[in-house]
Amino acid sequence: MNNYIKFMEVLGNVKHLKRTGWVLRKVKDCETVSGHMYRMAMMSFFLEDSHGLDRIRVMEMSLVHDLAEGIVGDITPYCGVSREEKLLKEFSAMTEIANLLGPNQDKMMALFNEYEEGKTPEAKFVKDLDRLDMVMQAYEYEKRDNCPMQLQEFFDSTENKFSHPLVVDIVNAIKIQRANGAATTDNPTAK
Repeated sequence: MNNYIKFMEVLGNVKHLKRTGWVLRKVKDCETVSGHMYRMAMMSFFLEDSHGLDRIRVMEMSLVHDLAEGIVGDITPYCGVSREEKLLKEFSAMTEIANLLGPNQDKMMALFNEYEEGKTPEAKFVKDLDRLDMVMQAYEYEKRDNCPMQLQEFFDSTENKFSHPLVVDIVNAIKIQRANGAATTDNPTAK
């Protein structure tokens, strides 16, 4: 039972851990890592049979992909940690977390490794969801905080990185709404 309690503590850490990118940009009341993973998992319901992806695997991978942050924190490129060191820290943390799960440890590590390797269609789709959630979150903050187009760097960092046609269509729709909203805000007579 102690291992399950430790596992729930890690889940509690990501439940309260604010995402570093938003904290660095001083976004008030910003999302947590678990909020990010939850929305990604819920976005797996976008998938239909015609997309040819394992929706359950996508959901599980979404819930696991940032779990290591419950131990190592949310490390971004702005944190002064090399990509290699970040991967080592996260792999070590995921091994520690997975070891708390007994018979399910191999499944958790397989999901994490699959995501990190990014070779399967499901892993590529989850990476798209990861970026899609960031773009959507930036758009939501711009609307909430009445600061249109102020989080452009989050859009720029994902430019030409989406691969799944469904996600590409969703991102394009977000960009259109965002541009229309900014035009309306910039031009009070356009309302």
